[in-house]
Amino acid sequence: MTRTSLITGAGSGLGAEYARHLARRGDRLVLVARDRERLADLAVPFERAGAPEVEVLAADLSSAGGIEAVSARLTDPARPVDVLVNSADFGLPLAFERNDIEDEARHLRLHVEVPMRLMHAALPGMLERRSGTILNIASVSAAMPRSTYGAVKNWLVQFSRWANGAYRSRGVTVTAVCPGYTHTDFHARLGLPRGEEGVPAWLWLEAPRVVEESLRHAGRGKAVSVPSRRHAAIWTAARLAPSGLMARLAARGR
Repeated sequence: MTRTSLITGAGSGLGAEYARHLARRGDRLVLVARDRERLADLAVPFERAGAPEVEVLAADLSSAGGIEAVSARLTDPARPVDVLVNSADFGLPLAFERNDIEDEARHLRLHVEVPMRLMHAALPGMLERRSGTILNIASVSAAMPRSTYGAVKNWLVQFSRWANGAYRSRGVTVTAVCPGYTHTDFHARLGLPRGEEGVPAWLWLEAPRVVEESLRHAGRGKAVSVPSRRHAAIWTAARLAPSGLMARLAARGR
């Protein structure tokens, strides 16, 4: 049976890569992002890649109306969603004391409240059907003291771990995906072109690898996916190392 996958942040970055991969495996897609024109431009190549249907849902998830629109789509019994990928993301400079507090509040809302609300909308139908997959795109930064970015990503990891334990036996898996530095346009949107992060080249991952490994881990029912062995090693070391040391190391890049 053809699955329907809803991806937030689908207009760019890892969200677009998840949509591309899921199109290739034959899923129907529901693309969510603010830029309707960008989503419409992506619909045609995703259909050519194999998606039997591509639905565009323009929604600003920093607004109550945007969250309500996506939640309504997730709760529509006539069009069930089988896979939810919470990938909407943005970053801020690490100097919390200099950041605008309203920007920080939007950052917290997008990374914590939005996936929480969308999961809450999606879960009843998935549990009733005893089938569903939820991926919450976190970061290896979740294991590090890294301003508010590490904090919100750690919330996603901990909540995903709990939810996977609570719902896996009822047919629904919840996986927090924790990639390290990944080549997408995320860093470019922060004004940091590819290769200018001050991070060694060996630490960077390619987006297709992150998506493929995380979907494989989700298929196995894992609560946390850390793509690549080197980042899995960093994840383990970061959780054991002194906070002061990790805070200094985590200050590299953005």
